[in-house]
Amino acid sequence: MEQVRSFVAIELPGGLKDELVELSERLKSGGYPGVRWVDPRGIHLTLKFLGNVAVDRLDDITEVLTEAARGISPFRLEVGGLGVFPNPRGVRVAWVGMHGDTDKLQQLQQRVESGLVTLGFAAESRRFTPHLTLARVRDQVSPEERQRFGQVIEGTDFEARHKIEVDTVYLMRSQLTRQGAVYSRLSSVGLGKG
Repeated sequence: MEQVRSFVAIELPGGLKDELVELSERLKSGGYPGVRWVDPRGIHLTLKFLGNVAVDRLDDITEVLTEAARGISPFRLEVGGLGVFPNPRGVRVAWVGMHGDTDKLQQLQQRVESGLVTLGFAAESRRFTPHLTLARVRDQVSPEERQRFGQVIEGTDFEARHKIEVDTVYLMRSQLTRQGAVYSRLSSVGLGKG
């Protein structure tokens, strides 16, 4: 059976992606050889990573998304503030934060999560923290370099001018290539339908 590497996400508007390109370029200019930067044009807000899924299960997943979106009206998110996981001394991931109507976002994500658990997908062990990943630090980077990068991230101001108008949730495909991941939509579900 053919399998598709997939995830559930909210897509970002083009203007916001342009702002993330500018931010990444500004941060990259500091020269961090052990940091792998995410292509800002491919950044999205992931609600649930599914991994490899049999093609014949995609309709069931879309049905779960339809149920999860029912009764949640469209909402707005704002992007700003930089941070790191797990902490500034041992940075593994650098990210941009989300604020705005995060209660509705949390509700949508929890509905998606619980619906997918009924289909046999494992529940996420970590609490959902809405963020946009900018970069990942490679394992071989020294503790001193991690800390230096963490200080730069925490010392950088960023507030996006563009907002995210959330009215649709997407089931996405991720195809891994030598040039990086290529994303495409498998299905979409509008919020507040039904």
